[in-house]
Amino acid sequence: MNRQYKNIPIQSSEITPESLYLSRREWLKKAGLVGAGALLAACGIAPTTSPTASPTPENDQTFTSTSTNKASDELGAQLTDFDAITGFVNYYEFSTDKQAVAKLAEKFTITLWQIEVGGMVHKPKTYGIEDLLRKFPRQERIYRMRCVEGWSMVIPWLGFPLASLLKEVEPMSSARYVRFETILRPEEMPGQNSPFFDWPYVEGLRLDEAMHDLTIVCTGLYGKDLPAQNGAPVRLVVPWKYGFKSPKSLVKIDLVEQQPATFWSVSAPHEYGFYSNVNPEKSHPRWSQATERRIGETGRRPTLMFNGYADQVAYLYKDMDLNIYY
Repeated sequence: MNRQYKNIPIQSSEITPESLYLSRREWLKKAGLVGAGALLAACGIAPTTSPTASPTPENDQTFTSTSTNKASDELGAQLTDFDAITGFVNYYEFSTDKQAVAKLAEKFTITLWQIEVGGMVHKPKTYGIEDLLRKFPRQERIYRMRCVEGWSMVIPWLGFPLASLLKEVEPMSSARYVRFETILRPEEMPGQNSPFFDWPYVEGLRLDEAMHDLTIVCTGLYGKDLPAQNGAPVRLVVPWKYGFKSPKSLVKIDLVEQQPATFWSVSAPHEYGFYSNVNPEKSHPRWSQATERRIGETGRRPTLMFNGYADQVAYLYKDMDLNIYY
């Protein structure tokens, strides 16, 4: 395994031999996740249309897959190939061209990285990545994630529950939301020189959403450390929400009392709400969300409410009109 943090001991539970991915049942047994119901995901797929075309379902009519991966999640969907996950990425800090991100991120510096956790907490802390890796045991979780444009993937992440981190800093009783801020480094991230967006990238969750066991702090995928283009060295993963709610390259987490303004709700409030739950009944202003295209498949499939995690998270939104709180 190509480790970026060579002084951190690797637990055997963190490493999944490639051969185990050929048998989903055997892999779950080895990883100790049988019955966990964990599913995983990330945004993106490599279309056969021009990379400059608008990423909408209407431009997705010629999709073909080159996937050879035979492993699958609990719903029978194949895990997305590593090359697809790392080669077609939503990461506007580098570029709006999803196929250009990997190249642009090659020289992104992730050494000596720190993440501040504070705000309305009793014990604010600053963690180095090595601290996180030592303190919070990581597990591999298979999650689905769906992008607002209509793409979806199935990815084996490596991470730990965000709740573990938040409990350590002891939130105050007045804390209601969690604000996430990502790195601001325009000299290395050319997309941040764009005048059309208000950098840095900021996201937010309600505290109960952040404390849910499905919400993880992620530092790897496919048993390896996160590649730069996928949010190295540390990102968030919230699998029942659209992919942009899982910010990459985190440097700051603050607990706050008021709902934070987020990157997309500020940039395009008529298109992106604060909650951003996967909801096939709530159309985007420019396209339907009723179906999606999973990389590795040749047709569209119905979009599942809360991306298929309704049994786990629907109670968080009881009595809320999700056409208003979108």
